[in-house]
Amino acid sequence: MMTFLLWCLLLVLCWPLALLALILYPILWILLLPFRLVGITVTAVFDLLGAVLSLPARILRGPRHLRA
Repeated sequence: MMTFLLWCLLLVLCWPLALLALILYPILWILLLPFRLVGITVTAVFDLLGAVLSLPARILRGPRHLRA
């Protein structure tokens, strides 16, 4: 909602810039999509590595329901 209100303010102050932003936003979103996908993949790989490295400690700790 805040983005829309800022865009409306920009439309009142400088309508050519607001229309240019309206046209360029989807193009920029499509261009940045591969970088988002790479970021999601890298985060998933690091989470997997963290889970694999902490697995021995979790196994040695034992079941959670038996602890006091």
